[in-house]
Amino acid sequence: MKVNFFVEDMLFFKYIGCATLARMLAGKLAENADLDLAWNAHGYDYDVVHYHTFGPLALANKKYSRGVKVLTAHSTPRLNNGNLAFSDTVNRLYPGIYRGFDHIITISDPNDQEVREMAPDVPVTLIPNGVNRDRFRPDPEKRAAFRREHGIGDEEMVVLTVAQQTPRKGIYDFIALSKEHPDITFVWVGGFPYGSFSKDYRRIEEEKKGCGRNVIFTGFVRDITAAYCSADLFFMPSFAEGLPMVILESMATGVPVLARRIPEFVENFEGAALFFDDLEEAGAVVEDETVIRRHAAVSRPFTDRFDIGRVADLHVNLYKELIP
Repeated sequence: MKVNFFVEDMLFFKYIGCATLARMLAGKLAENADLDLAWNAHGYDYDVVHYHTFGPLALANKKYSRGVKVLTAHSTPRLNNGNLAFSDTVNRLYPGIYRGFDHIITISDPNDQEVREMAPDVPVTLIPNGVNRDRFRPDPEKRAAFRREHGIGDEEMVVLTVAQQTPRKGIYDFIALSKEHPDITFVWVGGFPYGSFSKDYRRIEEEKKGCGRNVIFTGFVRDITAAYCSADLFFMPSFAEGLPMVILESMATGVPVLARRIPEFVENFEGAALFFDDLEEAGAVVEDETVIRRHAAVSRPFTDRFDIGRVADLHVNLYKELIP
């Protein structure tokens, strides 16, 4: 079975979630003896072409490819709001693009519902994102190294967020929480993959200038696993998501998660994550060492159901069903 993974991962796009997810999944699928897997190949003789982005290059490839055309719904209109400065214009293109695929893979129940409403005639299969639990795991040496690199003491409490710096990701709440708890170190890993086209780009840069000395914006880091290992609590204040890989990665590393109480988080991480509705609730959690330790104990075991091996098998089964 010949499968082509198509992902527009050039320039800064290689750092966004859909590209990193695709690389991880492709790496696992490449171990399957039943698959002949290619990456961004330009031939047309593939049984399945699995698209993880749908920009100009992907759509051009889709026109001449003869295989079954599958799209994973990493990006939807709901997720563009508060992320892109021109989201209204971009969002109008989605229904027509989505309806042009043979099959769509959704990654969570809210994501599934949005896609079915947008492309009601396209068959849909829900397969959650996965995490490489061999790569993302506790590592005391990496914890110490990351802290040394960024001037963080061994005993300091570290609250970590990994995300694009946009309103949708909750960066304003991150900054506000850091000001209310100056005794805690807050670390944000990630930047502006869309540059000045990111929503509120200039305002966010100004807000960052007013942060205290307890806040570190690292931008891109070479080893993201070390960032997770350095943390005592992962803070996810995002207002909308599909199924965020960063929560799975932090949990696999044994880091407890505090996430905004939105359906996509509650439905997927109930029983393992902590949730908040407002900054007062979030602040109570970051100061509660007992609650944080209790949830740290359940984080990694919870991710077993999202192991990338299990998720890869679900993809292989789907490909076999789709081939005529």
